[in-house]
Amino acid sequence: MPRHASRTTATGTAAGAASSTAPAATATVIAFATVVALTLTAAPAASAAPAAATPAASAQAASVQQQSQADLRTDPNGRYTAEEIRRFLVSFYGKHGPSAWAREHQVSAELKKKAAETPDYDLLLCAQNTPRDISVGKVTTAQSARVGWATITTYWSGNRKENFTAYVDLDAKQPIALLDVACSM
Repeated sequence: MPRHASRTTATGTAAGAASSTAPAATATVIAFATVVALTLTAAPAASAAPAAATPAASAQAASVQQQSQADLRTDPNGRYTAEEIRRFLVSFYGKHGPSAWAREHQVSAELKKKAAETPDYDLLLCAQNTPRDISVGKVTTAQSARVGWATITTYWSGNRKENFTAYVDLDAKQPIALLDVACSM
């Protein structure tokens, strides 16, 4: 339904803008409106364009969709934003600590190696046990250091709280991952 409304609006605009070249302008505007409509209504898994769309329109739609997704994910310099890092850390730590999958796939190789050296201590949580709850504080980013960090607070029985700092690499060319942790002593 939005696709039809876009074509109707675009056709009316083209007809009013240039009456002598109305057929050519109308076709151009309809092709552009189709690209916009496809971009707005395309399902992530569906990449095939409808039979009426031209290959050029399909390529343009894919380009616009990729560009808009990239803009939502990173800043103009290809770095993760503070909001993206916060979402990652909230998802990574959850309510009681990272899952086995997150520990395997979302932790830097260096941090995995450090964590393996402390078998009786969970370095990613800076603890020996599982906390009752976890919260992620405000994220700070330092572009010059290419790192972002946040204070992670773990909550334990008896109203006890512990804090540590989690670091994430800002380079959005790599999958987002936990880079390091600094346990408070």
